[in-house]
Amino acid sequence: MGAVIIEHVKVGDLPEAWRERLAKPSDARVTVCIEEETDARDTPVTQETADDPLFGMWRDREDMADIEGYARKLRAPRF
Repeated sequence: MGAVIIEHVKVGDLPEAWRERLAKPSDARVTVCIEEETDARDTPVTQETADDPLFGMWRDREDMADIEGYARKLRAPRF
């Protein structure tokens, strides 16, 4: 499935949770792009990645067991 792109949407017309994250005036206009998420863990290992010595180099790191949580914690100071 391809992405759904909606242009020139008033911030005031978006769901409340989205408006709070944008921190823009309600009369501001934005472009909304909605894409289906894919789970990286469902991506098959190909011969190309299997031969790459860097593939999986951090798989044994306990602090990265929850990848999404690790990335969220890493990015938190920016928001």
